[in-house]
Amino acid sequence: MLVVDTNVVVRHLTNDDKAQGARARRLIEQHDVFVPLTVLLEAEWVLRSVYGLPAATVVRALRGFAGLPRVMVESADAAAAALDWAEQGLDLADALHLAEARGYEGMASFDKALARTARRVGAPTVREP
Repeated sequence: MLVVDTNVVVRHLTNDDKAQGARARRLIEQHDVFVPLTVLLEAEWVLRSVYGLPAATVVRALRGFAGLPRVMVESADAAAAALDWAEQGLDLADALHLAEARGYEGMASFDKALARTARRVGAPTVREP
């Protein structure tokens, strides 16, 4: 199994460089690949910030990528929960933090908007320190 970097995920999803896009697709079709959560997060940031894609489009693309037969995402249950919450308006980074907070008392943060959104989407409780 190979670990893929953000640029492989982005080339696969955008095909903005035809040669690298083809190589990324071929790699993912022919090998089992592992995607660290940090790569998932960075890919979301690149697609949203650099490519200007709407957050909802990015989340759908990442969910589709994560569902490919030969793709394994680190902490797959947490990643799936985070993508669900991100589809409902939670920032993906915050969603990943909260997905890892499941099973604990919750998360401490000064971010009041995060607390409201977490409550709305059914994520773990966010409270002030």
